[in-house]
Amino acid sequence: MSAPIAPVDEAGIIDAVQSARAAREPLAITGQGSKPGLLRPVQAARNLSTRALSGVTLYRPAELIISARAGTVLAEIEAAVAEKGQQLVAESPYLNGIFGTSAPPSIGGVVAANLSGPRRVAWGATRDHVMGMRFINGAGEAIRSGGRVLKNVTGLDLCKLLSGSYGTLGVITEVTLKVLPAPETSATLFIETPDLTTAVAALSAGLGSPFGVSAAAALPRTNHVLAALRIEDFAASVTYRMAKLRDLLDSFGAQRMGDEGESRVFWRNVREVEPLQLRVDEALWRVSVRPSVGPGIAAIARRIGGRSMLDWGGGLVWIAATPSPSNHHAITEAARAEGGAAMLFRAPDALRLSVPVLPGVNDALHRIEQRMKDALDPFGLFNPGHLRA
Repeated sequence: MSAPIAPVDEAGIIDAVQSARAAREPLAITGQGSKPGLLRPVQAARNLSTRALSGVTLYRPAELIISARAGTVLAEIEAAVAEKGQQLVAESPYLNGIFGTSAPPSIGGVVAANLSGPRRVAWGATRDHVMGMRFINGAGEAIRSGGRVLKNVTGLDLCKLLSGSYGTLGVITEVTLKVLPAPETSATLFIETPDLTTAVAALSAGLGSPFGVSAAAALPRTNHVLAALRIEDFAASVTYRMAKLRDLLDSFGAQRMGDEGESRVFWRNVREVEPLQLRVDEALWRVSVRPSVGPGIAAIARRIGGRSMLDWGGGLVWIAATPSPSNHHAITEAARAEGGAAMLFRAPDALRLSVPVLPGVNDALHRIEQRMKDALDPFGLFNPGHLRA
């Protein structure tokens, strides 16, 4: 692959796409390059990066809206909104530890991969907070979707389509996000439960309560499973609601409350999947299922000699295990049997090229996928082979 092309403005992105189209040479679309091992290796002759498209273009704290060019690093946007006492809603992860990189994630990459952290269980995914977007399609045309106001119903909602498309439908050049006021404080209730089934029951009870739980995870330990539930808000409200939550969940196991400092560190680690202590020779799978079957998926991990942790109330299961086709088959088939979906999140190139990294789709969905691809990228320029062989 040739050296990356990194235009400094949207016009440069358009020129690069039109040049690739004229030469019939596909493009590998990247941001800052923080997640090089995600999904299948892209089969492309050229690398087009949005890393030089940087900077906040609009921030209206009173309207809870911020716009930034796609290459703007996530930390810069988080710092800008924090100065005004606000936060990005989805608590998106950085994942540098998983992929062994030091490059910071860009906001365009976060949106393109629809990456969301622990708060997703209560407030929705990254795509739910994308209000507007600019992107370049496969014809080299600039497309704008959505807007810069919360109550926006203009045109087709292509923002949701591009969010989670992993750069296969267009090159995102700018995004507009909804932000919310940051909480005054937070606290986390830790419960020592005897097993994952009990832990998930505790998480479900907490999430179903009226006490506003904003994160719920279960981490297997040597002799127990640690269930953790977070509440964020004004200090007086957190104190009151945490007391009520402790009373509600008293029967599930021994309890301990973590203060704001401990809570912040704990959920940052959960967000980055650090409790798994992923080794460099291991693969990582991301499994989405109904919370009630999360413990069963974790049991598959144990049977293949792997480790697991659960987030999103048990609906997100991370599995670390030896990278092999047999392990991949065991995990994906278990997820499919329960009506869920397994994604090979990180693995050596040999495994990523030999197995489906994403769940298959039926013929009807495949036809819809193909029509979308034909409409937005008719020449197949963007990230070929990234999602499927």
